[in-house]
Amino acid sequence: DFCLSRGLGDVYKRQDDDNTNENIDPILTPNIEVYNGNLIDNSYTLAVENGGTKSYLLDKAGNRIKEWQFDDNLGNDLELLPGGKFLGIFKSDNPSISFGGYGGIVKIINPDGSIDWEYEYSSENFISHHDVELLPNGNVLFIVWEKIDTMEAQANGFVTNAPIYPETLIEINPLNNEVVWQWRSFDHLIQDIDNTLLNYGSVSDNPQLIDCNYVVVNNGDFMHANGIDYDQEKDVIYLSVNFYNEIWVIDHSTTTDQASTNIGGNYNKGGNLLYRFGNPSAYKNTEGTRLFYSNHFPNLLEDNEPGEGNILVYNNGTNNLQSIVYELDLPNNFNLIPNTNNEPNIVWSFTDPDLFHGRVSGAVRLKNGNTLIAEGDYGFWEVTTEGTVAWKFNGLGVNFWRCYSYDLDDQEILDLNLEE
Repeated sequence: DFCLSRGLGDVYKRQDDDNTNENIDPILTPNIEVYNGNLIDNSYTLAVENGGTKSYLLDKAGNRIKEWQFDDNLGNDLELLPGGKFLGIFKSDNPSISFGGYGGIVKIINPDGSIDWEYEYSSENFISHHDVELLPNGNVLFIVWEKIDTMEAQANGFVTNAPIYPETLIEINPLNNEVVWQWRSFDHLIQDIDNTLLNYGSVSDNPQLIDCNYVVVNNGDFMHANGIDYDQEKDVIYLSVNFYNEIWVIDHSTTTDQASTNIGGNYNKGGNLLYRFGNPSAYKNTEGTRLFYSNHFPNLLEDNEPGEGNILVYNNGTNNLQSIVYELDLPNNFNLIPNTNNEPNIVWSFTDPDLFHGRVSGAVRLKNGNTLIAEGDYGFWEVTTEGTVAWKFNGLGVNFWRCYSYDLDDQEILDLNLEE
């Protein structure tokens, strides 16, 4: 069931004897550690607990304007939709595949808590996990772990004595539950270990392919994708691949058949990687500077956001225990050239000695140009373009997957009827 709690909201005024209104700082909850009313963006923050059973909408005073309770644990993503609905990924009961961030069930939930649509993608050989995206065509896109048995993995050039679980993308039409599109990373591999096995070739000469032995296979989860975003204008998908410390760009304009090959689609490269960035060493590139040491939430800045066309990425910074949020300028034309600096330009970045979490986390751009950051084991930061901390919310022991921001006049907020 859903429940509602009402707070102060984001507009705080005092009426004096002369009938003039003056903005004053609100009464802050104990969660607020920094509050600069002259710098903050007047918006709500959707706090998504990591693997929890609830989510809530916060105002900048730290009040929970509305809270939702779910029957199942999140696994992990949850986004508010117009109409007051939620799209989220939730955990299956007794899954066969249960790496960190597993899900198994994708749901659209109505404002009253009833289920509008539910799709379970969990079996002995597959499970949905981490992130889910509602596409402009109404279809639902999510990440899947696909089990490949040991012998098939070895035949394809993997150095492993256990099954592997490479990443797959699945697009579902919720009107009929049909799989309308699929991309498999397993179709786009290369290895330079054994010329008697499949996929043998020069890794550095083929940056469009994935070095299947870049990560030592332990438990089988050797890629660990954790985030997706969709670029409607270019019809591509950005996939965050944590253990490769990269973002991969995949052509969504292909058919499923084309996506399994190296031809077809708007870019005529099939399902090969159109572009990749964050870690040149993942494809043995001798040029370019590595940016990411574990990464989350590839968040493309859209038309109504400052920095339109750029992308925000949370670099967890596991190499030096220091997280950094990057805004990156992506190239207009996706090109991957061997032994060339293929990395995007850094437009803006933020870090702080107190900003670090080695897992989850992310950042979104606010209407006034500020950036809202979710530090997974702490809470939320709002920082200006100059790097001034305008607002900090301490979750007091709660672990957060991400946060999303909504303006007070966004349709998603208006449809919640908060004033009723």
